[in-house]
Amino acid sequence: MVVGSSRGASVFPLTRAAAAVGAIVFGAAVAWVSPTNGDYAAWSLLPAAVTIAVCFATRNVLLALFLGIVMGGLISGQYNLIDAYFIPSLGSESYAQILLVYLWALGGLLGIWNATGGARHFAESVAQRMIRSRRTAKFFAWTMGVLFHQGGTISTVLAGTTVRPISDEHGVAHEELTYVVDSTASPIATLIPFNVWPIYVAGLITVDSLREWIPDEQAALEMFYSAIPFNFYAWIAVTMTLLFAFDRLPLARTPMAKAVQRVRETSALDDPRDHPLVSSDTEARVHKYSSSHLEFLLPMGVLMSLCIIPILFGRSPMVFEGFGLAMVTAMAVALLRGMSVQTAFQALVKGIQSVTIGAIVLGMAVTLAAVAEDLGTAQYVISVSADLLRKVPFILPAALLAVSMLVAFSIGSSWGTYAVMFPIALPLAFTISVDPTFVLMCFGALLGGAVFGDQCSPISDTTILSSLACGADVMAHVRTQLPLAAFAAALAAVIYTLLGVFL
Repeated sequence: MVVGSSRGASVFPLTRAAAAVGAIVFGAAVAWVSPTNGDYAAWSLLPAAVTIAVCFATRNVLLALFLGIVMGGLISGQYNLIDAYFIPSLGSESYAQILLVYLWALGGLLGIWNATGGARHFAESVAQRMIRSRRTAKFFAWTMGVLFHQGGTISTVLAGTTVRPISDEHGVAHEELTYVVDSTASPIATLIPFNVWPIYVAGLITVDSLREWIPDEQAALEMFYSAIPFNFYAWIAVTMTLLFAFDRLPLARTPMAKAVQRVRETSALDDPRDHPLVSSDTEARVHKYSSSHLEFLLPMGVLMSLCIIPILFGRSPMVFEGFGLAMVTAMAVALLRGMSVQTAFQALVKGIQSVTIGAIVLGMAVTLAAVAEDLGTAQYVISVSADLLRKVPFILPAALLAVSMLVAFSIGSSWGTYAVMFPIALPLAFTISVDPTFVLMCFGALLGGAVFGDQCSPISDTTILSSLACGADVMAHVRTQLPLAAFAAALAAVIYTLLGVFL
């Protein structure tokens, strides 16, 4: 029996992986012989579908992303993937920013904090006042997610790195922490709009096709603010994480329930089969160094100031400058308080090394996004759903929620989804009904649907970075979060449909 069990446990993942690769080879062969004439139609969905399938089958995100890119090259006829996709993507300004911010600046900052114990000292100080158990540790994570409400990558990194030391100490599974952090990142950014999100969306809808209804950017901003009460997915997602923090959310037999049971019974913060993005050897506080609040609060103050103050003056947040100067500030404080230059630079390098895998995964995700854009994935999803939406108008808000979810899940970006959805979907909403509430429901559905896809997609930067900041395996995070987020989305769709019927 032992031999049989052992053999089954080792063969089953291999069987799933073999089946996934076999399906990819078959799909690639069919795609290769199918003429497209530049219109890839349903074939444009294959790279994302392959990536997601392999992610779930093998738990290997890098392999999945690579195979998705290969599939995209076969479909588009771009067989030289290096020249067609990798060099343009990895040599782009966006990926250079990823390297500067999330590899060097973030990794260096984490390395300095681990050496000085700055983040842990702050978390322990807070813990003495408000954290007494797993529940209060998770509530602290939820509070930090709401406090750092800039959305997306900023929120996940700040909340995750702040909370993780104390949540680890109180036995919060990394899947639990990552769910709370990720579900209070982009969702809360669309509900507390003191950030760049309203400005970005306003720029997308201040266009000629919507000029009749949205004459200028001020009207666009007012529409964003008015739609906040109708962003049902975000409200439900944030509320569910609060209930989850207090262990009041029914988990039934979801993967999250298994993670909670595991950490309670074995104290294991990760499943033994998982591969967290942050190396475990980063926990290397320097002995004989006396930590204070300065090591954490000064770099964090610099970062938050450069991310928030520009918004108050109508400008974009200085994210890249903020992370860079935060790292420099952390090192300067450490040196001034007695750390040697050699020790500080060793900590910096060690921190960068600890997040290298995360930066590689992000680079592959950027490349796959370029493949999706080249194939027109988002445009195809919208085009096939537009006719149905016109025929059954009362389901429009729920349908827009679903389409936005699908697009964002496929391309791994909420803002990318907004860019293609808003200019197309809002004119459709205005032509179907002039009722302001109906249009605001459609607006809120678009906001929430894109956030869902961005949260749950294994190729999304926020999914990857929240896993990195919280020390979780990417696919473990996706598997445990997806059922809970899907329930929130289904509940939001029901509310949209009921309101659509009665309006």
